[in-house]
Amino acid sequence: MSFELSQAQQKQYQRDDYIVLRALFDAEEIDLLRRAMEQDPAIADSSLMRADQEGFGTRISLWNRAGDSVYGMAARCDRMVDTAIRLIGEDVYHYQSKLTAKEPREGGAWEWHQDYGYWYYNGCLRPDMLSCMIALDPSNSENGCLQLVKGSHKLGRIDHVPLTDKQNEADPERMSHILAAHETVSPELEPGDVLVFHCNMLHRSDKNLSDKRRWTLIVCYNAITNDALVAGDDRSFVPLDRVPDGAVKGAGLKFSSGDQEHFAKQSYVPNVAAAPGRG
Repeated sequence: MSFELSQAQQKQYQRDDYIVLRALFDAEEIDLLRRAMEQDPAIADSSLMRADQEGFGTRISLWNRAGDSVYGMAARCDRMVDTAIRLIGEDVYHYQSKLTAKEPREGGAWEWHQDYGYWYYNGCLRPDMLSCMIALDPSNSENGCLQLVKGSHKLGRIDHVPLTDKQNEADPERMSHILAAHETVSPELEPGDVLVFHCNMLHRSDKNLSDKRRWTLIVCYNAITNDALVAGDDRSFVPLDRVPDGAVKGAGLKFSSGDQEHFAKQSYVPNVAAAPGRG
């Protein structure tokens, strides 16, 4: 398929800090990506549980390199990379990808946070970063879809505080004022839709109390000139080997080839309580 971001979509992103790209991946591509997430042993072996404050958990698998698997092709394909370049404003590299799997009746909540509230601690000096959430299943208010504070990228980076050992949250006192002053939205997605949002977008999601699962594949990009500076975090610049859009179907049901993807062994939760200026 061929895709080019319109000027209207770019303006919407600049205004609201998110856009929804409907049917960016077709049914055959989503079937391949969904089956890869379900069947690839590397995904299962790297599975981590992130519990909310009530003990409900969201299963994630996280990797820092885009390899030759079908999900690596999705991260490297022209329509995704071109979108990130247009919205960030310069060449990008693959920062990370992850599966977020909210299972029926047990998928946990995520409290208000910014991705840059985490990524700042990787040494990324600027918020020239974004996430592309690919819906593998329907994502709606019943099964815990993402909630966004519209235009919140204009607020800059908000201080975060510990919530659990697996989650930090945006300063709750400040959030009460932000929520009183800003509109919240909950974009609902069908499989193949992609929600693109700025790294300073404040977002959260409820528990999945429905009988339908909510799985998403999230691909994140960073500007090349914004390279992560903290040694050992495995988020530093590696050239992105772009592929044509047809490479997703061309890969078929191709799994990880080994250590190419750099799967994480534990979730990254910066120790914000010990950050300079606290205590």
